[in-house]
Amino acid sequence: MTLSPTDRSTIKRGRIRAVTEREALHAVLDAALVCHLAVVVDDAPLVLPTGYGRDGDTLYLHGSTGARSLREAATGVPVCVGVTILDGVVYARSVFDNSMNYRAAVIHGTAVPVTDPDTKLHALRVLTEHMAPGSWDYARQPTQKELAATAVLSLDLAEASVKIRSGPPGDEPEDIAANAVWAGVLPLRTVWGEPEPDPALVGDWDVPPHVTARR
Repeated sequence: MTLSPTDRSTIKRGRIRAVTEREALHAVLDAALVCHLAVVVDDAPLVLPTGYGRDGDTLYLHGSTGARSLREAATGVPVCVGVTILDGVVYARSVFDNSMNYRAAVIHGTAVPVTDPDTKLHALRVLTEHMAPGSWDYARQPTQKELAATAVLSLDLAEASVKIRSGPPGDEPEDIAANAVWAGVLPLRTVWGEPEPDPALVGDWDVPPHVTARR
């Protein structure tokens, strides 16, 4: 399936990097862990990092019920969510052509508060399993007090765009011909380190398989 472009989600700059397959949108969202939620508060833009999880073509956002960004987003105003994964720094032969290799997604829409208890639990499971796979069935479930303190919003992925850059520098022919400086890509890869046990643990504990599986 392809993305459904609107005026807001049509990429105008760098169109060559636009990707229209919906699977590409899903892949970017599934690979990242933090999104940035943008909303206008008191006539000024507010952009904050936010936890999320994807279920099909629904994006779930969550945070404290006291978070102003979530409270404002829940009123039905337009919101924008962005996710970027940096894959490398591109060193070009000219300063102008220096760039980055990346995968980025931008979603526009109206967030809807999730209030139905069963749907909210489902959304929190999706969020948990995105951030810390295996934790939902391993750790204690949320209490009513914790649920009441947690705001969950859903955002349809219908209006979205994806841009991806990969590969070497896009230098000018004369700079390539001059062969005066090194050019290439410095890849960036995120790797998990060794699990660090909580000092408050009592006794000997093996690291659970769902934690070691991410390494």
